Amino acid sequence: QVQLVESGGGLVQAGGSLTLSCAATGSIFRINSMGWYRQSPGKQRELVSTITSVGSRNYVDSVKGRFTISRYNAKNTVYLQMNSLGSEDTAVYYCNADVVVRGTWLTRDGYWGQGTQVTVSS
Repeated sequence: QVQLVESGGGLVQAGGSLTLSCAATGSIFRINSMGWYRQSPGKQRELVSTITSVGSRNYVDSVKGRFTISRYNAKNTVYLQMNSLGSEDTAVYYCNADVVVRGTWLTRDGYWGQGTQVTVSS
C-alpha cells in the first residue's frame, strides 16, 4: 500500500504565505505525477496544481502567479508554495499521486492524502 502524508497547513493572514508538503511512502516503483486538490465547505473538490516526473506543471487559473508546485523525486515528495493568500484559498488541501506500485507485478493507481487545513484570515 502507498501512503501520502501531508504537512504545512495552518492559519495565515491574508497576503501571507504557506508551503505544503506531501511525502509518499510504501511499495513505490515510480510516481508519474503528483498534485494538489482543495475543497471548501459546500464546494466540489477542485484540482489546484499538478507536476509530472519530468517537471511539467499546470495550475488552475485562480492560483497562477501565486502558487508554485515543485517536486523532489528522490524523496517522493511534492511541495506547494502558496503566496499572496486570500480568503478564497481557505480549504482542505489534498495531496494526490499517480503511482506505479511494486507488488507481484507493477500496478498503476491513484492515491490520496488525508488532507491539511489551510485557513486564511484577515
